Amino acid sequence: MKIGFIGLGIMGESMCENIVKKHNDKVYCSDLNKVQVEKLAAVGAIGCENNVEVAKNADIIISMVPKSEHVKALYEELLPYIDKTKICIDMSTIDPSVSVSVSEMIKAKGAQFADAPVVKSKPAAIEGTLGVLVGCEEKLFPVIEPILKYMGCNVIRMGENGKGLVMKICHNALCAEIQNGVNETLVLAQKMGISPEDYHTAISYGGAQCFYLDAQWQNIANRNWATAFSLENEHKDLGICQRLSEEQKVSMPGMENAKRVYDKGMDAGIGKEDWRATYKIVNGELD
Repeated sequence: MKIGFIGLGIMGESMCENIVKKHNDKVYCSDLNKVQVEKLAAVGAIGCENNVEVAKNADIIISMVPKSEHVKALYEELLPYIDKTKICIDMSTIDPSVSVSVSEMIKAKGAQFADAPVVKSKPAAIEGTLGVLVGCEEKLFPVIEPILKYMGCNVIRMGENGKGLVMKICHNALCAEIQNGVNETLVLAQKMGISPEDYHTAISYGGAQCFYLDAQWQNIANRNWATAFSLENEHKDLGICQRLSEEQKVSMPGMENAKRVYDKGMDAGIGKEDWRATYKIVNGELD
């Protein structure tokens, strides 16, 4: 089956490259940034002038774009070229209700649709070791699972359309709460004379050991805010979580507190920096 990939940003670029390397048929790609299209063409993809060209040529259309409005606009654009021969997989992190609406639109054309957002960040996208959280009809999952495994080593179906996104939002909200706890306690430890390295070692001896700290403590200590996953993207995800929690009448004070930190980051103009830059906010550097 021929695959099309739309959206070659921080994550999409490496995800598409892994498909090109591992798939034994043609891979088409498009992006608003033509330099990105040229980069993928250099490793074997077929660069397209626009999204419609991708949709016309591909049997499986994969999208990885920033926001709900982008996903909605993209599939409205592609709708005239969607029929029962197509499978659409949106790997963006967006509002679950928007994804369900798009899935209904696609299914009405006789095509199949899955939401399949990813967890982890750029290094895992490069290595092809992402986690993939899927929402789709049960019969579709075994069809698309081999394709998703080009990009991720852990692929799980969470339920029907939208459920992959529900899980992704829960995942990212929990990450933000863990991150906030790390930031607060690391700031306190440093102010009382404990180095980030010793803090990390001591935490690893107990029950608070976590992936976030293991992966990020050196970047924080070295004040490296180069973006693998942006603060503004996590802010978007927390906004979705806040709305979902209000709809479901679930009290989430930890998430609300983390979102206030991210609100400050956006107000301070550091949304394009990596999400670990929230450390600067907790440390009082941007007051």
